[in-house]
Amino acid sequence: MSASGGTKAIVAALAANLAIAVAKFVAFLFSGSSSMLAESVHSLADSGNQGLLLLGGKKAQREATPQHPFGYGRERYIYAFLVSIVLFSVGGMFAIFEGYEKIKDPHEIEAWYWPVGVLVFAIIAETFSFRTAIKESNEIRGTKSWKEFVRHAKAPELPVVLLEDLGALVGLVLALGGVGIALLTGNGVWDGIGTVCIGVLLVLIAIVLAAETKSLLLGESAGIDEVKKIEEAMVDGETVTRLIHMRTLHLGPEELLVAAKVAVPHEDTAAKVASAINAAEDRIRAAVPIARVIYLEPDIYSETAAAAGVDPAKSPGGASH
Repeated sequence: MSASGGTKAIVAALAANLAIAVAKFVAFLFSGSSSMLAESVHSLADSGNQGLLLLGGKKAQREATPQHPFGYGRERYIYAFLVSIVLFSVGGMFAIFEGYEKIKDPHEIEAWYWPVGVLVFAIIAETFSFRTAIKESNEIRGTKSWKEFVRHAKAPELPVVLLEDLGALVGLVLALGGVGIALLTGNGVWDGIGTVCIGVLLVLIAIVLAAETKSLLLGESAGIDEVKKIEEAMVDGETVTRLIHMRTLHLGPEELLVAAKVAVPHEDTAAKVASAINAAEDRIRAAVPIARVIYLEPDIYSETAAAAGVDPAKSPGGASH
């Protein structure tokens, strides 16, 4: 996995979640707090999620084969989507069920210092993990807002870790609140309410992750800045006089397919056209290094054809230039 895949952030989150999962489960055994049980399962699910992200990054590095000629870059999207499913089912739904059971049959929290101590430790550990994810994200986020970064990032790992860590921190605060109110009032129902709130939070995060990774799986185009760079690099005004229309598609976070029809001078020979296409491909790769698969079709520009536009049914998602 490349640096942009956020390997450091994933490893930091994995180490933190494994330690927190063990601590929370021990606290549950001593206190009987349902919030602690839900949180321990949440942390265990998060640990599995980080393992899935690392596995997806490893599998995505496989070389292309005749059966998969464009490689395995989208493996990272598939495993990120699996993370959202695990977070929804194992994390969110389990927490909601456990909280419902606690509300139906509440009981006082025993050995309160265990859950409180573990929650404080977990908040510190998750803050460290969240800080690492923020630091790595800032290196590639640029001027984008956090919302834009999560919605438009082509590498799914960092947005997944960011949302997981954010959900974990908010969930820990909810768990601490539920345990604290239950201790103050002597009513274990509050522990169950805190657990349900944790579950609802995880389900909402899982839905956001599923929606974003689904879009990546379906196939997203290059970003606006990359499209502009490709267009500028493709046309030199002499050998390639105009871009007629273009499509881009991410084959993986760091691999982009570019397919375009370009206008060349009508008097050029086949040799000159071939040379012009090769030069245009070199310029595109220099401008956008992740544009690794490029198909350029030379054509003679027609004002009539341009005025008619591009048929979306035959060439989805584009417009003539």
